Amino acid sequence: MKFLKKIFLVIFVGIIFFFGFWLGRIEQKIKMPLFLENENQEIDFSLFWQAWQKLEQKYIGREELDAEKMLYGAIRGMVESIEDPHTVFFEPEETERFLENIAGEFEGVGMEIGIRQGKLLVISPIERTPAFRAGLKPGDNIIKIDDVSTIDISIEKAVNLIRGPKGTEVVLTILRKDWEKPKKFSIIRETIQIPSLRWELKEPEIAYIKLYHFSQKASPNFRKVAFEILNSRASRIILDLRNNPGGYLDIAQSIAGWFLERGKVISIEDFGKGRKREHISVGPSKLSTYPIVILINQGSASGSEILAAAIRDNREVKLIGENSFGKGSVQKIKMLENNSSLKITIAKWRTPKGQLIEEQGLSPDIKIEMTEQDYEQDRDPQLDKAIEIIKGLR
Repeated sequence: MKFLKKIFLVIFVGIIFFFGFWLGRIEQKIKMPLFLENENQEIDFSLFWQAWQKLEQKYIGREELDAEKMLYGAIRGMVESIEDPHTVFFEPEETERFLENIAGEFEGVGMEIGIRQGKLLVISPIERTPAFRAGLKPGDNIIKIDDVSTIDISIEKAVNLIRGPKGTEVVLTILRKDWEKPKKFSIIRETIQIPSLRWELKEPEIAYIKLYHFSQKASPNFRKVAFEILNSRASRIILDLRNNPGGYLDIAQSIAGWFLERGKVISIEDFGKGRKREHISVGPSKLSTYPIVILINQGSASGSEILAAAIRDNREVKLIGENSFGKGSVQKIKMLENNSSLKITIAKWRTPKGQLIEEQGLSPDIKIEMTEQDYEQDRDPQLDKAIEIIKGLR
C-alpha cells in the first residue's frame, strides 16, 4: 500500500511539473493585462518573444548573440520610451559607478551633467577638479565627447564616455552662450574626491560657508562647522550654494534644520493626483537666528535648490546670483537582479510656498551675472554683493 502511494505521489508531481512547463511555454503567447494608473491596457508580449526568436533563428551572426546584452537593451529601450532623462536603467557596472558618485569618490573629470531640451549640459564643475581647472562653466553645452556626438545621447552613456581611468585624456567639444564657435577642452582624468564643505571668516563677524555637495560626509562635517561658527565671533552667515549639484536629499534637509525652527516645512514632495508629503524641520535650529544671505547660480541644482528655497520661504532670505538649474524631481534607486538597478522618478519637489522647481529653478532676488572677465581676473561680484547686503542685516 505504501509503495502504491509513493508511485501515485511521483506521478502527481510529474503531472504538476509538466503542466507548469507547458503553461510557461504558452504564457509567451497570451495577452497579459497591465493595469497602469492612466488606463487599462492589454499588452501582447508574444510580439516581444516573436522578435527574440526571429533573431535567434534568422540573424546571420546568431551564434554570437549575447542574451544578457539583448535583455539589458530591451529594458533600456522600455525605460527610454518614457522620455524622462532622470529615469534610467543601470547595468551592474553602471550601478556601481553611480553609487561611487553619490558616495563622493570616483575617477573622471569632476562635473555634474544633465539634459535640458535635448542638449547635454554641464550642471556644475566641482571645485578643484580637472573640469573646474580646465575652465568649464555651468550651462556649457557638450557637443562631442571625444569623437562621439551627444545628439540624443543618454545621461548614462555620456557619463560612461567621460569617466575613465585616472591619467587618461578625454576631449570635450563645448559650445558656450555667446560663443560663435565651439571649442575643444582636453582634460586629464583624476581620482575625484568630492569635498563636502568649508568655511572661513570673511570679515570679523561674517561666516562664509561653501557647500560643494550633499555627500554622506556633509552632515557630520556641517555639524562640526556649525559648532565652530557658534563658538566664533561670527554673527551673520553667507551660504554659498553655487555649483552645488545636489547629492543625498536627506542630507540637504538635515542641514536645513540648522537654519530653521522646528516644525517649519522644508519641502513638499508632490506625487501627483493630489498626493503630497511635507518634509518638516526637526532642528537643531542653532543657526536660525543668524542673519543670512544665499548665493546661487546655474550650477545650483536639486538638494541645493531645496535648501535655498526652504530658508528663503521660511525666513524671507535674499538669494543673490543667477537663476538655478531647475532639477526638482525625486528619484529612488531600486535594485534589480544581478546588481542592475532602476533610478526612477517618483515625485517632484515644491518649495514650502508651493513653487515647482523642475525646469523653472529659483530666481535670485538680486541678479548678478559673472562675466568671462570676472573669471579670468579672479573677481567675484556675486560674493562682493553678498558681503555688502549681509553687513546691513541685523
